[in-house]
Amino acid sequence: MEPLLVSACLLGFACKYDGGSNPLPPEQLARLRARYKLIPVCPETASGLPAPREPSERVPGRVIGRGGQDVTAAFEKGADTALALAERFRCAKALLKERSPSCGSGTVYDGSFTRTLTPGDGVAAEKLRSAGLTLYGESEIEDLLA
Repeated sequence: MEPLLVSACLLGFACKYDGGSNPLPPEQLARLRARYKLIPVCPETASGLPAPREPSERVPGRVIGRGGQDVTAAFEKGADTALALAERFRCAKALLKERSPSCGSGTVYDGSFTRTLTPGDGVAAEKLRSAGLTLYGESEIEDLLA
């Protein structure tokens, strides 16, 4: 069975910044489990950040918390962990949480904390893409299952 790196929050793990999760619908999860060996990862908690934690957003070259603190180093550490896990399990694909400062692929929040999107990738998504993984967001699950 092909391994698939998956944002842990999409699998129901309570690792989201607010202490919650973003679980996929049960029918989608069942279809993914039938086709892939799911490898959960939360780059943010893997870096040692707690859940809950202050929300963070990407700005060019950095990740900033709502209170202004620079959390870039933690996000980079989490991205390294995500890549190491992908390499360990030989994942060629990843299903990642859209718009996240770690996992967002293609668009992320712009750092204004106004829910404004901007083109770009989260820190982990950027690292995984650079390593050659094909990335999917949760709105692209049907493409992943096709």
